[in-house]
Order: sequence, then C-alpha cells, then structure tokens
Amino acid sequence: MTRFNHWLAVLCAALVIIIVPSILFEVVSRYFFNHPTSWAMPLSSLLLGPYFMLAGPWLLHKRTHVNVDILYGQLSERAAALIDCAIYLIIIAFCCVLLSPVWDFAAASLAMRETLFSTWAAPIWPFKLVMPVALVLMIAQALVELLRSALRLVGRPDPMPAAAADNGAENAS
Repeated sequence: MTRFNHWLAVLCAALVIIIVPSILFEVVSRYFFNHPTSWAMPLSSLLLGPYFMLAGPWLLHKRTHVNVDILYGQLSERAAALIDCAIYLIIIAFCCVLLSPVWDFAAASLAMRETLFSTWAAPIWPFKLVMPVALVLMIAQALVELLRSALRLVGRPDPMPAAAADNGAENAS
C-alpha cells in the first residue's frame, strides 16, 4: 500500500506541470491582453483537489502532517507509539465517518454526469469520484501506520522502517 501511495503521490505531483502553466496562461491572457479564459482557473481548481487528496496517504506515511514536535520529541518510544496509535485510530474513524456521505456526493455527481456551471462546462464528476477513492487510500495507509505503531508499542521492530520504506518505494521499478 505504501509503495502504491508513493507512486500515486509522484503522479499527483506531476499535475503541477499542468496547473502552473494554466494559471500563468490565465494571468497573461487576463492582465496583458485583457482576454480572460473560461477554462484555465477552473482547470487549476479541478486539478488541485486530486493533487492534495491523493497525495495525503503518502504524506501520512512520511509523517509530514502537522505535529507538535517539541512535545512529541520529549516522549519515550512507547509513549510516542501509543499517541501514534490513538492518532491513526482517529484518522481512520474520521475517514470512515466521511466515506458514506462523500460516496453519495460523488455517486450523485456521476449519475447526472455533472459539469461545471460555466461556458466551458467541463465534466466534474471524475474529480468528485477522487474523494471516496482518496478516503479509502487514506484509511488503508492509516491502517498500515497503525500496525507499525502497534508493533513499536509492544517493543517489536518495525518491519518497514521509514528509511527502508522510502528507499524501497523510490527504487522500485
């Protein structure tokens, strides 16, 4: 799961190659030629959603979400593992609570083949389908991290230390 989420995050990072030029094109068109586009800003907005949501599980593994390091760093290994277990349980519970309404939201959008309410009228249902997929991936990654923290809590070695996991994901072909 971690390796899959790594490659998905890399793919999402590539969306910046589309987002930045489209915003640049919009700014130049609007302010230099007084001819704004109907598609550049909505495209950027549509791509930013998957960019953030699908990279989330990898960021959870990398431990780059907000953390109070000054307090966390003072804890023993067992206490840190216990707090991590609690945090991952909260993340899993939160994502599970969100999953049903988000799925309904995405399914309704798919059923009506929802498009943007603009002259461009781009389909937005594929972007809304990303939300439940991202939640499922976040739950799966949180379960992996919960199991790793539980092993640390009982004094067992981590079967996938962060450095080894990073090298494995980055060197995988």
